[in-house]
Amino acid sequence: MALDAQTGATIRGNGRVPGLAYGVARWVQRAELVSSGTPRDGAAADGTAPTATAAAPDAEQVERERQRFVDAAGTVSARLDARATAATGVSAEVLAANAVLARDRGWAKAVGKEVTKGLGVEAATLAATETFVEMFTRVGGRQAERITDLRDVCARVIAELRGLPEPGIPAFDQPGVLFADDLAPADTAGLDAAMVLGIVCEFGGPTSHTVIIARDLGIPCVVGASGLTAIEDGTPVLVDGGSGTIQAEPDAQAASAAAAADRELRDKAAAWTGPAALADGHRVDLLANVKDGEGAEDAARGPAGGIGLFRTEMAFLSQPSEPGVEEQAELYARVLGAFPGAKVVTRTLDAGSDKPLAFTGMPDEENPALGVRGIRVDLLDRGLVDRQLDAIAEAGRRVGAAQESPWVMAPMIATVDEARDFGERCRERGLTPGIMVEVPAVAVAVDRFLPHVDFLSIGTNDLTQYVMAADRMSSGLAALNDPWQPAVLRLIHRVVETAAASAAGGTGRIVPVGVCGEAAADPHLAMVLLGLGVSSLSVAPAALPFVGAALAEVTLEQCCAFAALALDADTADAARAAVIAAARD
Repeated sequence: MALDAQTGATIRGNGRVPGLAYGVARWVQRAELVSSGTPRDGAAADGTAPTATAAAPDAEQVERERQRFVDAAGTVSARLDARATAATGVSAEVLAANAVLARDRGWAKAVGKEVTKGLGVEAATLAATETFVEMFTRVGGRQAERITDLRDVCARVIAELRGLPEPGIPAFDQPGVLFADDLAPADTAGLDAAMVLGIVCEFGGPTSHTVIIARDLGIPCVVGASGLTAIEDGTPVLVDGGSGTIQAEPDAQAASAAAAADRELRDKAAAWTGPAALADGHRVDLLANVKDGEGAEDAARGPAGGIGLFRTEMAFLSQPSEPGVEEQAELYARVLGAFPGAKVVTRTLDAGSDKPLAFTGMPDEENPALGVRGIRVDLLDRGLVDRQLDAIAEAGRRVGAAQESPWVMAPMIATVDEARDFGERCRERGLTPGIMVEVPAVAVAVDRFLPHVDFLSIGTNDLTQYVMAADRMSSGLAALNDPWQPAVLRLIHRVVETAAASAAGGTGRIVPVGVCGEAAADPHLAMVLLGLGVSSLSVAPAALPFVGAALAEVTLEQCCAFAALALDADTADAARAAVIAAARD
């Protein structure tokens, strides 16, 4: 964000959905979850556990309170189901999932247990909820991100028990920017993009439902904005969903002009249908990131030129046991078949860290991001990857000659021996092997890895967290965990230059280098990556039109100039600002 005048404080968060939003801040008001006035005799007024002298409730009292909970939870679930029916896409999916959460028998059983201790139903609902919150926190990853959903459902049930209106977002009498500590799907799914210009949350992770739905709705979004409460309701703000900045009381004229330019880009994106190319005619390999067959088919109906990242583990997160080769082959064939004859890159299981899979047998680890994940599942069961490769090869045979040698890449490769072994396993099955460049060891010594693979794909999300020693799930470290960091860009440049030098040095092998991390979804950073020599970009389908439309405005020569500016910067902010200013000029 490069404004001519800045008159207020700037808060930084984790930008997740690009775009500018200028309007007044509107804070979500949360209902108190403490159940004051509802404990049984002997219980504390704030809903905590009763004293030792409290009389235990009899069976009739327990059943009456339990039924009150069941009735209230059923009402909340029905409302969420109704909203899911009226919604579409991701919004409908997550609302339906929360409706199921409200009906969860385990939650109802836990509430009943708390009631038997002498708590009133409201206090029991809160106590049971916090028990599950503690459990989700210990599990971490995506389970931890369900905490917001669970607490939201809890707040709605307690409001129903009290006979109060359902909590949620404020009514917008004019377009503005929604501010919240965090948002749940029930808050976000029904938003009117014409009135809600942007979303900013003090907490929340990069893969939270808030981010997913905001991206689906095309609303600029920033999460993990520590210190957001310093901005009061009604304050004019300019939000940059790409850089993650929230500026209070900006210069009105400059902010309006910047937001108008962003709207123009959005209009161009809405009209852009591909194929991807720069202004000088240079073709761009612009691909989609998908998680399953349905996502691949949706992407095929848009401007994507293929699939640059098929996250196979996402389809199996809820599976208690390993899917068989036949079941996997059916899924992979559907993905390959969505782009017949086009490039489709399948990633083997990237289990662990924020994506735990029950059937992998992974141990609980204090630091799972540095533990057994990705290709390291070989340490637990080498057959997991082998069976997956068998299924991918079978899928290739099913979809025909155009996909007989599907591209397959392994995540979390760290040593040459791992790359060599994976390459051999792929070639034995007629597959085209590649590896993810996300561990710095690979980027530093990439020349030693090139002889064993046919392509490289840079995962900027993990590469950034490992280069900067900043957990990608930590909202407090969002400024460090930024793919604009010059150190990260220099490593990417090193990988691309080394691969090009290898081809030019007489090996006769051109090893293409793509980027499939979130960095490619930032239009300005996409320009930089092309200027660095990256051969393909893979992004979320919703980001494709924005990237494609922006790239159509610049030449390869300009992209190279932008890359030079970014490499010469000392900070991520300086790199971003320099490129954005040059692009506007």
